[in-house]
Amino acid sequence: METALKLATLCVSLMVTRIHCQEAVLHISNGITDREYCIVHNHSWTKLSETLDAAPQLSLVNMISTMLCNGDGVSPDLVKGKALVVMRGDCDFSRKAQVAQNLGALSLLIASNKTMMTPSANNSEYGKVHIPLALMRYRDFQDAQQVFGEDMQVKLYAPPRATIDPSIAVILLIAIVTVVLGGYWSGACERERLSSGEARGGSGENKKDSGELFLYSPLKIVIFVAMMCGMLLLMYFFYNVLVYVIIVIFCLASASALFSCFDAVLEKLGCATGSFSIRNWNFSVRSLVLAAVCITIAVVWGVYRNEDRWIWILQDLLGIAFCLNFMKTISLSNFKICVILLSLLLVYDVFFVFITPFFTKNGVSIMVQVALGPDATGEKTQGNLVEVPAEPQTPSEKLPVVMRVPRFSAENLCGMQFSILGYGDIIVPGLLVAYCSRFDVWINSSKKVYFVSCCIAYLLGMILTFTVMLLSGMGQPALLYLVPFTLITSAVVAACRREMKQFWAGTTYEVLDSSREPLLPEGRTDGSIGGERC
Repeated sequence: METALKLATLCVSLMVTRIHCQEAVLHISNGITDREYCIVHNHSWTKLSETLDAAPQLSLVNMISTMLCNGDGVSPDLVKGKALVVMRGDCDFSRKAQVAQNLGALSLLIASNKTMMTPSANNSEYGKVHIPLALMRYRDFQDAQQVFGEDMQVKLYAPPRATIDPSIAVILLIAIVTVVLGGYWSGACERERLSSGEARGGSGENKKDSGELFLYSPLKIVIFVAMMCGMLLLMYFFYNVLVYVIIVIFCLASASALFSCFDAVLEKLGCATGSFSIRNWNFSVRSLVLAAVCITIAVVWGVYRNEDRWIWILQDLLGIAFCLNFMKTISLSNFKICVILLSLLLVYDVFFVFITPFFTKNGVSIMVQVALGPDATGEKTQGNLVEVPAEPQTPSEKLPVVMRVPRFSAENLCGMQFSILGYGDIIVPGLLVAYCSRFDVWINSSKKVYFVSCCIAYLLGMILTFTVMLLSGMGQPALLYLVPFTLITSAVVAACRREMKQFWAGTTYEVLDSSREPLLPEGRTDGSIGGERC
């Protein structure tokens, strides 16, 4: 059951994108009181000043009663050299801006009682407008009227954002640490299995009492990837229902995974379990306490999952535990299976990110649509679109299959922004890292050459992924870079060490009547290798 939950969660964990927003700040003052509000602009038109001090201060003229689609009835003397605020509607943004510009206004604010999207126009229209243009919430203007009355001095500015936000470094650290720990844990469990003699007679997918699932059949890998495609399509068409199913599965699977991780740490530290009996039923005090803690954490996340300001910490904790336990539990039996699985998932990732936009009605890839929810539109403008609700809304449900870290350089006036990384971008290459770690145990490699080299390849692949993302301004399918880096590096190491045959064939867990000789000769368990508790 636990394995089924993990596989179901992985089916939707390859979904990740990142949007670069064009948000700015409206500073309003009257010489005594100051307030700042969220505005949305488009730097394809006149760019805004980068700092508050550099921004020109203008008197704001309230023309909220008009749409300003033409200049009829507006005196140029009233608006010349000032900023205007008008209502959204009836004509496009470019028309409003040109009318305001012809009247002598130096800035235009458009109040919106609808969702604010980055104001855009045809390329030919951008050059006709020479004054700053931005959208603001209508309710924000009403709030400003209550605070300042009609005497408002405004400044519009767009603080520069660091090209590389520190949150990316945190995401990178989380990814590499999770992959390294997961691979090490898998190798430690294999070492324990060999030292205890469990591997000698083992066969089939599920090792007795090990709780692990060994994938050895290419056909099952193909079926698994086909199920992932089907799951993604179901999520695309029935998102509003299935998102809650995934949330429930995530809570169950992550609580179980967190328990496994905490239990392994306490076992390693030598903490006593303590036990008591009730009517011939034995209970471990440590297990009961850990179970209560893990279930509580999962329930708290489930209840407060839309509290962006702090819940991301619990989501990342549960996500790390989920990825670690997945890498330890799901074992790929040989390099051939690794190549098949990672290659198919690479094709899956690229197809649903880059190819499906040609078939969807709104031009958004199925992967992005599912990752961001039904309202996803950022891909239509190559990641340079932002949508800000005009009124407070119930947060839309998102799939809990990503690591989230708040962007440190963002103003967050329009809502918190996050750098995210899908669990699949950790788990899928992590399964290869775990195989390399186990192979080091099988060949008794003291320097862990396969494990270390694959971890380094993963790090380089992640760095390349983020580099391309920053240069292109678009979210990237990370497997496009991670899969070639890790597979090629592992193959090169095996070829250089002249161990490709063993590395390709892997373990003998495949079938009961396997005639292939084990990597460790029969009867040898390498007792010199210190057993580690899993």
